[in-house]
Parts: sequence; structure tokens; C-alpha cells
Amino acid sequence: MGDINRDDDSIEVADPPRFHFGERVVARSIVRNDGTFNGKDIGEVLVKKGDVGYVVSIGTFLQQFYIYAVEFTDHGYRVGMRAKELMTLDNLPEDILAQLGDKAKSLNELR
Repeated sequence: MGDINRDDDSIEVADPPRFHFGERVVARSIVRNDGTFNGKDIGEVLVKKGDVGYVVSIGTFLQQFYIYAVEFTDHGYRVGMRAKELMTLDNLPEDILAQLGDKAKSLNELR
């Protein structure tokens, strides 16, 4: 969440959340501890690109952004992330599934 800038013109909370409770998501980038994750040093990697997790709660930050609490079961971490840091694995559009072809079937094995 280190890239959250109050001067950002987007107001995400004006629209419904992009992800839903229980939705399976994948991290699009590395997430490091910004000092809000207890028990880890600042700057330590919490989530790696490609880690799979589940949305367990949805909150807001600065009345501007949605923050998705994502449970990464492989690590046992619950990390707050913005929508731009995540991608759904459960609700991929049909055109994306068509592009993935046989690889789309392997997504079910990531559960």
C-alpha cells in the first residue's frame, strides 16, 4: 500500500468493489511490509507475484480506495491490498478463458 497517494484522482468507492468475499485472486505484484504487518520487518516481502489467496474482507482507506484483506493460505498471511495489485481467478471473462485455452482448466488445480 506504499503507492497510495491521496492526490490520486480516482475515487474507487464511488463504484462497487471489484472483488467479492471468498473470491480467489492472484497477486499481480510483490507486496512488502509498509510497517502495518506485525512481526515482520519493514520492507520484508509478504506476498510474491503469482501468490494465490482469497478475499476475506473489504474495507476502505481515506474514503477513496477499497482495501481487500486477502488470506494467502500458503503463507498464513492476511494482507491488505488494492484492486490494482490483484486479479481474479474465479471470474475471468470468456474472451480471456478462450485465449488461455487448455491452461484455463489448470486454474481449478490452484484451489
